[in-house]
This record gives sequence, structure tokens and C-alpha cells, in this order.
Amino acid sequence: MVTVGVFALQGDVSEHVKICLRLGCAVKLVRNPSDLVGADRLIIPGGESTTFGKLATRCGLDAEIKRLACEGMPMFGTCAGMIMMGKSIDGYPDQPTWGIMDITTSRNAYGRQLQSHITDIEIEGIGSVSVAFIRAPIITSVGKGVQILAKDSASDIVCAKENSNLVASFHPEITGDVRVHEMFMRL
Repeated sequence: MVTVGVFALQGDVSEHVKICLRLGCAVKLVRNPSDLVGADRLIIPGGESTTFGKLATRCGLDAEIKRLACEGMPMFGTCAGMIMMGKSIDGYPDQPTWGIMDITTSRNAYGRQLQSHITDIEIEGIGSVSVAFIRAPIITSVGKGVQILAKDSASDIVCAKENSNLVASFHPEITGDVRVHEMFMRL
């Protein structure tokens, strides 16, 4: 049985846990570095990226996540999780990220909370998926090893993978479609 850690200091934790349980995975809530012991994969959910960074640094979780990423642990970041997994953020040069994937992101690319919406997008290898964009970022640039998996209707990059890591600017867990999580489990 695969054990999935879900970053649980802040953010959209419970919906990711429900999807993982539906897929038959064991789940560990990750609030400190020792919670990652025994986890095979890590999901970093949506939430607030600045808060993620501050809380993870305070308990040393950021260093452990970066170490495990370097060792090849598969990681999946949605929304704020995608921002944290990237190398940099447009317009926020001083905000620390974990540099797990060779991407640059732009925060709140769809506007504020009122512009949040659910729509269908085409994801390479899956097909049409209903997803929620909630104050969502986009990917503004990718490195050579990054594979673009989906763009929105404006041709902005909203889903990508690099090695065993996956990022999405949207929330597939909100709509209950398990296919993006299944893709992550296959990486």
C-alpha cells in the first residue's frame, strides 16, 4: 500500500486526504519533519504560499521536503503547493520557495476570490477534467526538463510535470475527480 503524506500546516488538506483514501492509499498528515518518515509521496495542497513558507521554516519541514525531493520522492503541488515547488515567483523575488521544479509562477493570475471558477480543461494523458481555479497561479516559464500537461483557454500553463513531480494551478480535489491524483500515483 502506498503511503501519501499530505502537508497539513495550513490549506486544503481534507479534500486531498479523501481522494487518497478513495484511491486505497494510506495517509499521513505532515506537520513536522518526523511525519514524513514512512511516506512514499507528498502532496502539498492549496492554501497561502507565504504562510506555507513561514510555518514550514519554523519547524524545519522546508529543509526536509527539499532533501526528500532531491532524493526523488514524488511530490504533487496544487495552487499554493505549485508556487512552493517552483524556483521563483514573478513579482515576489524575496518570497522563498522550495525550488523542487524548474518553473516560475505568477500568483493570483485569475484575480481575487470573486474570479474563482470551475471549468473543464484538457490534461495530456487524462482528457477533459473538471477543475476549480481559486485565486489560482499560473506557470509563466518552464525549464528544459519540464513537460507541459495542460493550458487554460487563454493558453496559460496550468499543469506540468518534471521527473516524478507534478504541479497544478487548479484544485482537482474540489470537484472530486480522482484522475489527476491517479496520474500522480503513477509517477
